[in-house]
Amino acid sequence: MVFDANLSEAPTQAWFDAVWWQAQGRIQNVGGGRGGVAFLDTPAGACVLRHYRRGGWMAPLMGDRYLWNGRARSRGFAEFSLLAELGLQGLPVPAPVAARYRRRGPYYTADLITRAIVDASTLAQAVRDGQLDSALAQRIGELVARFHVVGVDHADLNAHNILIGDGQLWLIDFDRGEIRATGTAWKLANLARLKRSLLKVGACNHDEAALDREVWVPLMRGYERVLGNAG
Repeated sequence: MVFDANLSEAPTQAWFDAVWWQAQGRIQNVGGGRGGVAFLDTPAGACVLRHYRRGGWMAPLMGDRYLWNGRARSRGFAEFSLLAELGLQGLPVPAPVAARYRRRGPYYTADLITRAIVDASTLAQAVRDGQLDSALAQRIGELVARFHVVGVDHADLNAHNILIGDGQLWLIDFDRGEIRATGTAWKLANLARLKRSLLKVGACNHDEAALDREVWVPLMRGYERVLGNAG
């Protein structure tokens, strides 16, 4: 287990057990995601517990198991370290609280606890509520560009992993994310994935031409402005 050394109380293994929190009456909600996330009331404040679980064609075969490839490369530890680094750079990400792995032979399972971003909703929800306009699109482009400027490759940039609340934007879920020194293909892939996600959740009534005109043009305007200023 690894955890934030500044916590007033060191986490225990029980912290990674949603059933334990439920027995304490300190679980707020259970949300989506492949493995599901639990919103907790912990001694460290409001937190989110996520159990890593595979998606896609590997899900029926492996479930929540991953092939062991070293402590630092375990899913929870890798994301914990990346979030800590991004937080030090002042980027809007959830603060990591604790992570663990449990090794069983050649496989392991993993969990991560982060601080909750309170009173925030997803960009997907904003789309459903009709709140995605050109101004918000431009801010989203600026957000993505801030991460790209420092080489952050988000492996699953989609409308569910951008949070909006109290006038601010955050990026969440950095599983398999990494910091790259060079390259542009991965940046274009991130943007393409976000665009597909916006269409999928119903932006501009799934009309790609309207999305390009009403959302993507201002989004890229904000994106390019931040990249230009950084250069």
